[in-house]
Amino acid sequence: MLLARRLAAYAERADLLILALPRGGVPVGFEVAKALHAPLDVFVVRKLGAPGQEELAMGAITTGGVRLLNDRVVQALEISEDEVESVAAREQKELERRERLYRGHRAAPEVRGRTVILVDDGIATGTTMRVAIRALKQLRPSRLVVAVPVAASSTCEEMRAEVDELVCLQSPEFFMAISPWYQDFAQTSDEEVCRLLEQSAQENLAETATI
Repeated sequence: MLLARRLAAYAERADLLILALPRGGVPVGFEVAKALHAPLDVFVVRKLGAPGQEELAMGAITTGGVRLLNDRVVQALEISEDEVESVAAREQKELERRERLYRGHRAAPEVRGRTVILVDDGIATGTTMRVAIRALKQLRPSRLVVAVPVAASSTCEEMRAEVDELVCLQSPEFFMAISPWYQDFAQTSDEEVCRLLEQSAQENLAETATI
């Protein structure tokens, strides 16, 4: 896989952790983790939709219990603290449901002090990736790398300043969507996410046992 080749310098590192944004980032993360001989897990991000305007993000919550609010949206729409808490509680339940589904009984991975490669299938607007970056920084990895197959050139340049390293195979100046850059862009199912995570965990365990 071309993306894994670009990340070859990180292979075999004892502190390496691959985190994928579900669902589309998991098949990409699986190949990267396999090539680099590293553990794979998911980093779930849930948008907090503004009351009555659910498509408008007033913030987000992520794996690890990090909450980020867009103060400008909250203030402009005069959203009360109770309303924020209500939406956050609902989305927290959905986040926990997805984490239970994807991870089973496995605990969330330790991020502090580790080299983390955050993977997705591409970056369109960049909103989800930026929230994930900000949340991961609060968990204090020693190094944070973002790796994607494709993203808009302008988005790459802006995001490069937010992480220790950004690896992107294709960064066209004119970029409308991720799907045209794939021969097969079928939606990744929850079942496939679970299967790939389980397969990666088993392969990683088998490798560890032989060391």
